[in-house]
Amino acid sequence: MLLHASNQPGSSTLLTIPTMLTLARVAAIPALIAAWFWQDPASSAWVTGLFLVASLTDWLDGYLARKMNASSAFGAFLDPVADKLMVATVLVLLSTQPLAAGPLAGNAWVMPVATLIIIGREITMSALREWAASMGPAAKAAVAVNAWGKWKTASQMAALTCLLFTRDGASSQLAVAAAAAGPPLLGIAAYLTAHSLAIYLAGLWKFMK
Repeated sequence: MLLHASNQPGSSTLLTIPTMLTLARVAAIPALIAAWFWQDPASSAWVTGLFLVASLTDWLDGYLARKMNASSAFGAFLDPVADKLMVATVLVLLSTQPLAAGPLAGNAWVMPVATLIIIGREITMSALREWAASMGPAAKAAVAVNAWGKWKTASQMAALTCLLFTRDGASSQLAVAAAAAGPPLLGIAAYLTAHSLAIYLAGLWKFMK
């Protein structure tokens, strides 16, 4: 994850195996949307499965990039884009209906608020990184990816998996547990998302004066 930058001097490889996995994650987005609107009892299972597999490839492409030394500059650019597109797509889809199960069943504002926080953060970070790049190496280093970014991505994907799995309600024991875990995990994801932005802003503040 974010480990596609080539460490082979002069390497011009564009489509490494990790990069192809990242491209597959982008290609899965239309399929995920189609599965969401598919009028079939299996719709939720397909949506959840597609998102879960896509989330796992986010870990796998980074692992393979390190293990196989098969990284590329194109992959380094595409990996975070694929993550954000996938997460944003699911957030928007889940915001179209109230929570269907769990302690907050029927609640219509939790998903839109979380969506605004998460997508708003990503838009702000894109602008910050563009601005920091124009301010020189020190400012650019202040917005380098850190562990907070990895934790917020992991919490987002865990929360969204639970919420997708229970979007039509919860009847099985596993679904009930997922419905109970989904909103708290989403709250944690929203907090980590906002907190990571605050850390980056604190690091850049001295360049803004």
